[in-house]
Amino acid sequence: MVYVTIFWMSTDLLTVVLKRMKMEIMNNKINTVIFDLDGTLLDTLKDLQISTNYALKKHGMKERTLDEVRCFVGNGVAKLIERAIDGGLENKEYAEVLEDFKNHYKLHCNDNTAPYDGIPALLSELKKSGMKMAIVSNKFDAAVKELNSLYFSDYIQVAIGESEKIKKKPAPDTVNAAIEELGSCVNECVYVGDSDVDVMTAKNVGIPCISVTWGFRDKDELKDRGGTMFADVPGDILKICASEE
Repeated sequence: MVYVTIFWMSTDLLTVVLKRMKMEIMNNKINTVIFDLDGTLLDTLKDLQISTNYALKKHGMKERTLDEVRCFVGNGVAKLIERAIDGGLENKEYAEVLEDFKNHYKLHCNDNTAPYDGIPALLSELKKSGMKMAIVSNKFDAAVKELNSLYFSDYIQVAIGESEKIKKKPAPDTVNAAIEELGSCVNECVYVGDSDVDVMTAKNVGIPCISVTWGFRDKDELKDRGGTMFADVPGDILKICASEE
């Protein structure tokens, strides 16, 4: 089908196909929604900043603003710390800073974190409509599972994060694992996220992506990175996912 052939198309044809995705999603029976976590379901930015600055300060390094951390997130905590410290991976203290971040965040990942307005109601409506749901994140696996348990366990049973066992986004592996665990088919799924990484992940899986505009990236940036469908409020996701009978 069209979603698994886009990598071999010309740029012009690819643009046409991406526009068609927006129309075709309404003609497919979507019964599975795969969500990103940070910036999509949960506003986690303040806790990420606090744990980042805890680790940086412990090693006498420059602390980072909220906007800086916003730009650093999206590719997992290892990349977050690589971007936050001077010299990145070449810094001899990189591994220690990363470990200090992880240890602090495990204890404080929920201090300031909360679902975005409208998210609990969205998940409730999706569940009522019979949708299967999962979370797939580049946050480390233990934190993903803990936050899902705290906030979304009534709605979402599958939550997968970064681990050594599986390639992280934008590789398709974690999303494919979630689809398999849910017992769904690829052509029944849609992915929802807030970043260019999510757009790329959906393309690599071969499913449509709904880009949310309330997260860590703005709409113009998402458009520049290939986003074609947008949700400005959680209720927009319901409208997009509504299938024709």
